[in-house]
Amino acid sequence: MFNLFDLFGSSAAIKVLDQALREAGVHPLLVPEAVKLTVLKIEKKHRETGVTTGDADQVDAAELLAYCMLGRAQFLESNDPDAADRVEERFEAAMTAGDSRDAKIILLALHSGLISPEIADRIETDDR
Repeated sequence: MFNLFDLFGSSAAIKVLDQALREAGVHPLLVPEAVKLTVLKIEKKHRETGVTTGDADQVDAAELLAYCMLGRAQFLESNDPDAADRVEERFEAAMTAGDSRDAKIILLALHSGLISPEIADRIETDDR
């Protein structure tokens, strides 16, 4: 299948996100390009609010996305317990806040079908 990224190459931001996904325990090919682009769009809007840390934004997003995809037990296979606890706290805060960058990433994982059943069961949505 022809991929636009094959012709022009991936952007630097996609490469950073891909590497962060690998480090978090998810092979980047398991995440559709549309999901990656949406994560980058979420991050761009987050940076426009004045709260930015550069590449660390993609790393944070990749960790949360990986956590949502893998669930806690599988996430712990590739990450240390402190990282799992940090992501768990972010997950809980996002569920409480409702409309945050992290909540948008969690909903992206849910609606794209990438979320693990364990994590999906913890999400309260209006259509359930």
